[in-house]
Amino acid sequence: MQSTISTFPPYLSLTIWVPILFGLLILALGRDSRAGLVRVGALVGSIVSFLCTLPLIQHFDNAAHGMQFVEKTPWIGRFNILYSLGIDGLSLWFIPLTAFITVIVVISAWQVIEKRVAQYMGAFLILSGLMIGVFCAMDGLLFYIFFEATLIPMFIIIGVWGGPNRVYAAFKFFLYTFFGSLLTLVAVIYLYNVSGGSFDILEWHKLPLTMREQILIFLAFLMAFAVKVPMFPLHTWLPDVHVEAPTGGSAVLAAIMLKLGAYGFLRFSLPITPDASHYLSGFMITLSLIAVIYIGLVALVQTDMKKLVAYSSIAHMGFVTLGFFMFNDMSVQGGIAQMISHGFVSAAMFLCIGVLYDRMHSRNIADYGGVVNRMPKFATFFVLFSMANCGLPATSGFVGEFMVILGAVQYNFWIGLLAATALILGAAYSLWMAKRVMFGKIANKHVDELTDLNPREFVMFALLAIFVLGMGLYPAPFTDTMQTSVADLLLHVAQTKLP
Repeated sequence: MQSTISTFPPYLSLTIWVPILFGLLILALGRDSRAGLVRVGALVGSIVSFLCTLPLIQHFDNAAHGMQFVEKTPWIGRFNILYSLGIDGLSLWFIPLTAFITVIVVISAWQVIEKRVAQYMGAFLILSGLMIGVFCAMDGLLFYIFFEATLIPMFIIIGVWGGPNRVYAAFKFFLYTFFGSLLTLVAVIYLYNVSGGSFDILEWHKLPLTMREQILIFLAFLMAFAVKVPMFPLHTWLPDVHVEAPTGGSAVLAAIMLKLGAYGFLRFSLPITPDASHYLSGFMITLSLIAVIYIGLVALVQTDMKKLVAYSSIAHMGFVTLGFFMFNDMSVQGGIAQMISHGFVSAAMFLCIGVLYDRMHSRNIADYGGVVNRMPKFATFFVLFSMANCGLPATSGFVGEFMVILGAVQYNFWIGLLAATALILGAAYSLWMAKRVMFGKIANKHVDELTDLNPREFVMFALLAIFVLGMGLYPAPFTDTMQTSVADLLLHVAQTKLP
């Protein structure tokens, strides 16, 4: 778990600060009279930010151990706080994923957002940089600052551009996630003191903590990460927030922000408290299976499309935490692959619902039917993403779920069997929604007036479809990069840390 110093230019700093600087520049433009210039600036900024992430993929060494692209600069010298960045196979793909989803969100809002355009676009670009900072930070306090700072732009996005109950949803989102993180701050400060005044996360991995210390620290981290994922029973904020959030907010929340909590388990909980992770693994597996099965059943009875996809996100993230706490290569890699896939698929599903809502101003499944007769191009994408959402082979959704199930069977056959029920439930709620919304006769005059995708919308969905099918048909580029880091993590976790 040692750091590998890199001679590359500061690529990680570029991926963090380029979107933030573009966001601040766009905020400075700030007038709706300049909306056209703002939109172009936001698109250019998001594309440049995405291009800044590509050298990470190009120069990443799959066989290297430890961190790559390391940057270390003294920040607050009195407390030995560093501006320390680095990535490995656990975090690599979430950086281009974040930047890519930001490009898609900017395209999706091109004609939809008409007021406070600069503030909307600027908030998403700043949010993108902050989320990338979470995946890059190797200083505990820097991680915590980025982790908490992401709440501010998302709070504004929900509270300003959300639905009728947007203020309630924004405060619920903020309070759940903020209070969940307070114990994490306590744990960070405790680790700083125990380590002799260091916020270096890699140094924390080597601390000889007692079982009592590990359990308390694990539970402190759990409060923040479980709320963010969100795990059962701390999931109740997510459906309300998704329903009220604007389409772009829902896409980023599901595609990226939920991953921050799952990533926290990989970077903090497992390596810092390995014995507690093993000791509490049964508890974590139980909560994950409840999310997979119970929340899947809850999704089946939803009448609101956004709520259905929100609950399906909770079920899919249950697969992620299930994979992490079975401690074998297949399950952990499957959990990470599921995180990447869910980023593409969940964003696509929420954007599909947004396209329908922009035309009919309704998310109720009962208000639709026969959409394929008026929107055949859209229906093709909607069915594809619905199938990916339920794990159809040859789509990205299959890769992670199949690997987690294989890992679960290796761990315990009955856990693998219970996990496999998610494929059935996923098919039930995803394809049932697709059937009721897309197919059948047109029973609503508003559906009869629908128009198919315009070129902007088509490009947006085509880009997402390319990644969904690409990862499903050829997952090797994604899985190969994580193998060494996952093996190192599991080797580290397997070695007892008790003094």
